[in-house]
Amino acid sequence: MHRLLLAIAIILGGVSAASAQGWPTRPIRAVVPLTAGAATDIMARTVLEQVSVQLSQPIVVENRPGAGNTIGMAAVAKADPDGYTILVNSSTHTVSPVTRSSLPFDAASDLAAVIPLGNMPVVMVVNPAKGYKKLSDFVDAAKAKPGSINYASAGAGNSSHLNGERFRLAAGFQAVHVPQRGAPEALTEVMTGRVDFVFIGISSGLPFIQNKQLVPLGVSSAKRSPTLPDLPTTLEAGYKDSDFNYWNGMLVPAKTPRAIVDRLYSETTKALALPEVQQKLAAQGAEPAPMTPNEIDAMIRREIALNLKIAKDAGLKFN
Repeated sequence: MHRLLLAIAIILGGVSAASAQGWPTRPIRAVVPLTAGAATDIMARTVLEQVSVQLSQPIVVENRPGAGNTIGMAAVAKADPDGYTILVNSSTHTVSPVTRSSLPFDAASDLAAVIPLGNMPVVMVVNPAKGYKKLSDFVDAAKAKPGSINYASAGAGNSSHLNGERFRLAAGFQAVHVPQRGAPEALTEVMTGRVDFVFIGISSGLPFIQNKQLVPLGVSSAKRSPTLPDLPTTLEAGYKDSDFNYWNGMLVPAKTPRAIVDRLYSETTKALALPEVQQKLAAQGAEPAPMTPNEIDAMIRREIALNLKIAKDAGLKFN
């Protein structure tokens, strides 16, 4: 019996290796668990357009937003691990395990990282009619009238939600969370003045900053963004532990053959190295974040632990 099982394993392994060697032979589906126009969606389409050319197969981007990105994440976690379904997710990937109970998948073990597409600095923006010129003006006003401030996010349990909470805790003021369906809707609420602020990916907020519809007060990345070089970070403004890393990356079902993961990593690395792709990403405010699949997997585990602490400190409760 042992020899029979061993023979079957060898045969199946050979079939898997052969399948990986011939991959891809048909179109690939790329699930983006956010709305069209969100920072992650823009980056995904920019990079995958070139990867598609290199693989000589269409890569069809499918937006599946909702439930803190978990609808799209679940679709990929449950997909056949054959390389024909991939996930392009944001740092919400490490927030969902914290903010969603009884998920039908494990973000750290059912999905395997392939490669980061880049980091997207996140900017805090407000309506110009509010009159805030710098971050300290805003924080002072928020502290002066406890509970009068609200903030938007791209959805309850989204990374923009925890980004807002991390800053609120660091700055020491109260605020009411007003979740939206996605980033475009969150921006609209701030521009109309119905909501006071939002932390948004620079690629999504930049056009409105440039045409003076929004005022940027700070970026939550660890260092300044080349896109807005004169804008200080929230750390520079004096708010310790207010930084929040916003990354975008490619993942696949955990049992996807290593040969396919390696091919995806290699082809995406080539795409990211092209000057025309780099220029498009830089125009969106994205910054390179070279990491191996193993390094990203380790980062995901670390961030889940950090986000657990943020949620606990903020007293967040989710269904």
